[in-house]
Amino acid sequence: MIKYLLKKEFKQLIRHPFLPKMIFMFPLMVLLVFPWAASYEIKNMNLSIVDNDHSTFSHKLIDAITASGYFRITDVSGTYNQALKSIENNKADIIVEIPHNFEKSIVNGEGVKVMVSSNAVNGMKGSVGMTYISSIIGGFNNTIISEDYPEMATGSFSPIQIDSQFRFNQRLNYQVFMVPALMVMILTLLCGFLPAASIVFEKELGTMEQINVTPVPKFTFILAKLIPFWIVGFIAITIGALVAWLDYGLVPVGHFYVFYTFAAIYILAISGLGIIISNYAHTMQQAVFIVFFFMMLFIMLSGLYTPVDSMPEWAQWIAAFNPLKHLMIVMRSIYLKGSDFAQLFKELIVLVGFAVFFNVWAVLSYRKSN
Repeated sequence: MIKYLLKKEFKQLIRHPFLPKMIFMFPLMVLLVFPWAASYEIKNMNLSIVDNDHSTFSHKLIDAITASGYFRITDVSGTYNQALKSIENNKADIIVEIPHNFEKSIVNGEGVKVMVSSNAVNGMKGSVGMTYISSIIGGFNNTIISEDYPEMATGSFSPIQIDSQFRFNQRLNYQVFMVPALMVMILTLLCGFLPAASIVFEKELGTMEQINVTPVPKFTFILAKLIPFWIVGFIAITIGALVAWLDYGLVPVGHFYVFYTFAAIYILAISGLGIIISNYAHTMQQAVFIVFFFMMLFIMLSGLYTPVDSMPEWAQWIAAFNPLKHLMIVMRSIYLKGSDFAQLFKELIVLVGFAVFFNVWAVLSYRKSN
């Protein structure tokens, strides 16, 4: 009996139009993409420079920082407040402010402080970036002493000192960074998997055949599937916000209407993706496997653990088409920075685009007959 049962199972597996491809594609995707993308080495941090001295030494310091390969200058501002806006708009990760009389103080043998402000929304990235800057400035100090002031080499004098500041997460609390992202994960799993499972379950029960012979338009049917999961998503995100407040003392710095507007758009987008999966899946096993594949891809390329900016450029291009990544940026910005629609306009347009694209695809791919 076991012989014939095994023979049947292998025949079903081999003859299946989708599962054999997934058996080969999934391990290839995981092993070829994720080890490169999921690296804990921090690279390509965006740097905002405020050079109040414009001297030879200040230019040498800036060159030393950029030559390290860990930083790229994306903003040059005239004042610290202008540079801070670049952090609030996600254009910079670290601000380096060089004070007035920077070169003069060094030449006169006086200590001078350089202000380094790190965006600590991602506490790990902020602290590592600060460590890199400190190491580079330490090396620059040694260069100045060895080349220009060898008589100070035996002392403990440091021409340049660092005045550090962590923005938005001063205590570098990793929970503050993770909780908004995990709320996005909850929305993704509930509002992405449940619509797919719901329709496939109806296919297996045979109720879909009864619906398909009725004159119900495709758009109406898809809309009727979306609305319940929209409500489920709102309930889930509200529970998540309450738990974040009660357990972690975390409340959004921004407004709740921004919070719920982005959540509503994302629920619509990810539910549309779930319905697309259900339109192509014929069994619950196949639907679960497809959802698991996309969830792994979305999670690893979302910036949940590894900053997207630290990934290779080709992985960053793939991550740009990941709706999970964009909502994580939004939730962390709302909770920690208090960002509004103007500062999150790019993510708003992208998420609206995903919602329209997935739901139009869901309607067009739905077939009332096989």
